[in-house]
Amino acid sequence: MVVGREAGTHTIRPFETMQEFRSCVELQEQTWGRGFSERVPTAILKVSQILGGVAAGAYSENGDLEGFVFGMTGIRDGELVHWSDMLAVTEHARDAGLGTRLKAYQREQVLARGIETMFWTFDPLQSRNAYLNFAKLGIVVREYAENMYGETDSPLHRRVGTDRFIASWELASTRTSCRLAGGEPPTQPPGRAVRVLSETGGHALPQPGVPDLFSEEKEILVAIPTDIVEVMDTEIRVAVRWREATRNTLVHYLTKGYEVQEIFPGERTSDYLLVNPGMP
Repeated sequence: MVVGREAGTHTIRPFETMQEFRSCVELQEQTWGRGFSERVPTAILKVSQILGGVAAGAYSENGDLEGFVFGMTGIRDGELVHWSDMLAVTEHARDAGLGTRLKAYQREQVLARGIETMFWTFDPLQSRNAYLNFAKLGIVVREYAENMYGETDSPLHRRVGTDRFIASWELASTRTSCRLAGGEPPTQPPGRAVRVLSETGGHALPQPGVPDLFSEEKEILVAIPTDIVEVMDTEIRVAVRWREATRNTLVHYLTKGYEVQEIFPGERTSDYLLVNPGMP
């Protein structure tokens, strides 16, 4: 018997039939573009389940696939870990917490396998995704991968490359448990935090200022556009400048021992909070 988990009006359970695996591939193309070359095929989805991975869908009351999560289990730096590779929700089912419920299901499955650390990647410029990851799930980020997936054919990656944060999710931590239980994250950055990247102001679109790479404060703030898709649709060159400015800033401070702990949403820009735990 395959045990599923009720998620609001959705049931989350592992894929079983070949048609369900094929529906997952179709949802990938709906999300990242028809013919997306990085899609995970049915064979890999199926094999991942055999080797301790997770390939599961969220099904509506009508039996329609409206979301999925996929990840693989393996060894990283000598530790058994899980790498969450993909998560998607159909457009009409978004903004209702289904993405969070899919991650919670994945966490339960991975913990049952004796694994306590999960990794995945996400674009640092995508503020909505970042808010889910930090505020709702309780991740931290200590790694930045430049152009991790190279140039892809997805329309979501238009000329801004595939730079990625690597999320680190400590599955059994108090922080994770509290956030998943609905614990509220801080709503304002600490008053002592210093801004090292801000927008310049005075423009229709938010535009990045010059990064300050000389701060030695324990807590710093790094701005990103709140809606990078609008920036990309309106003026791609501004989006490229945001990529360059945030890459230079984040790589510099992460290399110095900082970690990203929160994101604070704003109307035009949102702020990442970076903290250096090694500083007094």
